[in-house]
Amino acid sequence: MMTNNDILRMFRYAMEIGDEKLTAVFALGGRDLDVKTVRGLLGKEGEEGYVALDDLTMEAFLDGFIVHERGARKEGGTPAPKEDLTNNIILKKLRIGLNFKENDMMEIFRLAGMDVSKSMLSALFRKKGHKNYKECGDQFLRNFLKGLAVRYRG
Repeated sequence: MMTNNDILRMFRYAMEIGDEKLTAVFALGGRDLDVKTVRGLLGKEGEEGYVALDDLTMEAFLDGFIVHERGARKEGGTPAPKEDLTNNIILKKLRIGLNFKENDMMEIFRLAGMDVSKSMLSALFRKKGHKNYKECGDQFLRNFLKGLAVRYRG
């Protein structure tokens, strides 16, 4: 099972984000963390200094990333984090922050060796409970992050 720490570590690698920028992004999302704590979040379970990344802090990072890349929301700042963070929400927030359209998303998956149809992509971004909603599995999210790494790191 992929943890929030794994997702953060993979995304950071793919986008070549340094510790200082990560700290600033967390702050934009409403979490003031020092560099030592951020480094702990990037560690692997069992390593010295490891800090588990909870859902609220992960969502604060994602919201901070959106603010960093696209600017603050017009209707009043960063949304309050929710508690039930799913892979679907993570994928959606990364898509918003990266300002990706459907074709960009499909290209990222292609770079990771996955062919994803428009209908499949659409199902991932539907509201939970919608008849066409599809849950985003760990492998699917991992392939998206892998595709980002291929695109941005070569």
